[in-house]
Amino acid sequence: MELTVGELAARSGVAVSALHFYERQGLITSRRTSGNQRRYRRDMLRRVALIRMAQRVGIPLADIAAVLATFPPGHVPTRADWQRMSERWRVELDERIRRLQQIRDEFTDCIGCGCMSLDRCPLINPGDELGRQGPGPRRLLGG
Repeated sequence: MELTVGELAARSGVAVSALHFYERQGLITSRRTSGNQRRYRRDMLRRVALIRMAQRVGIPLADIAAVLATFPPGHVPTRADWQRMSERWRVELDERIRRLQQIRDEFTDCIGCGCMSLDRCPLINPGDELGRQGPGPRRLLGG
């Protein structure tokens, strides 16, 4: 049994526009009817759930697509697949957590944008490198 885009959206909790985007990105596939309507295999529900879970933990869609591209055509992702994917991303997530903890711990001494060239900013301006470039702001809006 196949699902329409509306049925897939309702069952997965993902907006139709997001499903169209996923399809344009090659994350999911559909076939077209003679009336040019999309039809999705039921296993796309699991694939969409896997995509959403990976996104929820902060994995970029490009990384998700790269892993999904390693599956053979028509492969239904399994629990073992998710295990392998999560292990692959664990190192990246651990590093992101470490950086966020560092920012949190050093946030009190940081103005966040680096625009004032504080001589004690260990995150954006270590050793007052920006101050040696001259007066005034050097970094604006995370530049």
